[in-house]
This record gives sequence, structure tokens and C-alpha cells, in this order.
Amino acid sequence: MISEAQFQDELQILIANAIREDVGDGDHSSLACIPASAQGKAKLLVKDEGIIAGVEFAKMIFNYVDPKLQVETFIEDGAAVNQGDIVFHVSGSSQSILKAERLVLNSMQRMSAIATKTNSYVKLLEGTNTKILDTRKTTPGFRVAEKWAVKLGGGENHRFALYDMIMLKDNHIDFAGGITLAIAKTKKYLHEQNRDLKIIVEARDLDEVKEILVCEGVYRILLDNFDYEATRKAVALIGDKCLTESSGNINEDTIRNYAECGVNYISSGALTHSIYNMDLSLKAI
Repeated sequence: MISEAQFQDELQILIANAIREDVGDGDHSSLACIPASAQGKAKLLVKDEGIIAGVEFAKMIFNYVDPKLQVETFIEDGAAVNQGDIVFHVSGSSQSILKAERLVLNSMQRMSAIATKTNSYVKLLEGTNTKILDTRKTTPGFRVAEKWAVKLGGGENHRFALYDMIMLKDNHIDFAGGITLAIAKTKKYLHEQNRDLKIIVEARDLDEVKEILVCEGVYRILLDNFDYEATRKAVALIGDKCLTESSGNINEDTIRNYAECGVNYISSGALTHSIYNMDLSLKAI
């Protein structure tokens, strides 16, 4: 995974670009009718149930827009919330609060939905040794916040992007001429480039699992679209030679069954691509 410094840099890039997109050369609605000297206060109101996420991100947004804005927090990231809860108050320049409002709400609504979805999967895995992972199926430009939300919901992050881990999927394998060649070429590339990246290889059936194991040096085998019986057999074949991950056809109804097959991880794109925003509002008080 990327470093904490890289993570923070990505957040700042996200905020800067989002404000550029939303504000442009000025919030003319506020500039037209709110005096520059006007001071105000607003509350972040929860109108739904779930896991709140994005509180610390909201503080970063407010600070970017106006370092003089003050935030008083009542509920922290990762906490369960109910309709009517007040998460924080923000006070200071009324123009600044209005300028930041939409980005704060858009971010927190989506992050909270992702954290809530992730937490529901985490609860379904209780009592097993399996952990839930996200994927790269994220909103373009908003990945860093969505990955953060998964962690706040109790999940773990998969690779952040294409550059921080090797993942040989079906198309890589087919274009490279097969699993053995793909892995050999990857090891050669990493050696020549002096890069220390973990290697994950996707397997489509048990024969491919066996071929991957012969190659050695693989960090994790991704069991893609395996049924329960094939997953159990794959886990037995792999043993402690490397880690295992299930992916494909994973939902609320199947996730527990896959975990009970003994895999170390289950990855699900649904954590980030199939969620409904939590209902939140920022109201003047």
C-alpha cells in the first residue's frame, strides 16, 4: 500500500480539484447576498442510520477553504449514528461555510455509505479468520476517500492503484502466454527495475492454482469465481504456501460461506460501486 505521506498528498489533491470544479472563480450566489464580514454557524445533521465517515476529511476541506473556520466535533469517524444525531458544528465566515458545504456533504454522504456497507460485511464475517478487502472499482478522482471509508467501516484496503502491487489477472496471463510465463516475466521485471512489489495472481480453476504454486514467490492467489467446493479444495492445496483471496459472486448471501471455506481475504467491488449515499445535511443554526 501507499505510504501515509502519499495518502495525505492524495487527499489534498482531491480537495483542491473538487473545490476548483465546484467553486471556479467564485461562489457568486454567496458573494451576491452574504456580506464578507458575516459570521455564521452550521450543524452536520444525520437523517439516516449507519456508520459515519468523513468527519476528519470534512475538517481538511474546511481548513482548505478557510483556516479560520472552527469545527466542534461530537461524533467521531467510524461511530454508529442514528437519525437526528448532530456530528459537528462549524463556525466562522458564512461565505466560507457555504463554499465548503457541497464538497463536505458529497464526500461525507458517500464515505458514510461505504463505511456502512463495509461494516455490514465485517459483521457477517465475525467468528471467521477472513478479512474484507476493497478493490479498484472506485469513483475516478475520489479513490483515496473511498479507501479511507472502507477502513473506517472495519475493512482493509487492497492495493491502492496499479503502481503499488503486482496483480496478474486473466488478461495479463493470456497476453503473456500463460501463468508460468507471466510470473517469470514479472519476477525478471521486478529484478531489473529493482522494485520490491508483492505479486498476486488470479486463478480461474484448480489446475491454474497448481501451476501458480509450482512457480513460487507469489504473495497471494486470487480465486476468481470459484464455487464453494472448488474454494475449499484450493485452500487445502495452497495451505500455508501463500495467502488466499476469494472474489466474484460475493454478496450478503454468499460472503459467509466463502469465509467458511478458509480463505484469508474476500474482495468486493460492491463496497464502493454499489452503495446509496447516507442522508446528511448541513444546516445553519
